[in-house]
Amino acid sequence: GINAEYGGVLIPNFKPYTDNSSTQELTGLAKGGQQISKSREVYLKTLMSLVELASLQTAFLTLDEVIKITNRRVNAIEHVIKPKIERTIAYIITELDEGEREEFFRLKKIQAKKKRDIKAKEAATLERATEAAAKLEQQKGTILDEDEEEEDEILF
Repeated sequence: GINAEYGGVLIPNFKPYTDNSSTQELTGLAKGGQQISKSREVYLKTLMSLVELASLQTAFLTLDEVIKITNRRVNAIEHVIKPKIERTIAYIITELDEGEREEFFRLKKIQAKKKRDIKAKEAATLERATEAAAKLEQQKGTILDEDEEEEDEILF
């Protein structure tokens, strides 16, 4: 017979075998032949029904097996694969969060170091400015002292 496919599942379809050799030579005796012909027709109809029933039973059994396999796969996905993927996702999120915290901490450290460096530069600049001012003051004082000495010399 012709096989059918339902949802990717190949379902066999049975057809009865017919010989077509009708041996009804002696069926005309006293209406016994008519009864035999009727019986033969009923037998063929019953045979067709049995073949169809066998096809349906085979289809049901095949589909039942496919459904069981599919249910096992669904259970495996639902109870094994999905939780494993969820744990993996949770781990990745945890690692990313930790990396983010580390990056934030590192940025804070860099900012603190830059502030310290800026303060140190400002302190060094202030110290140099103070030293320069002190030297200038000292030189100014030395120049004034020399001017006074020159004035003293001129007076005498």
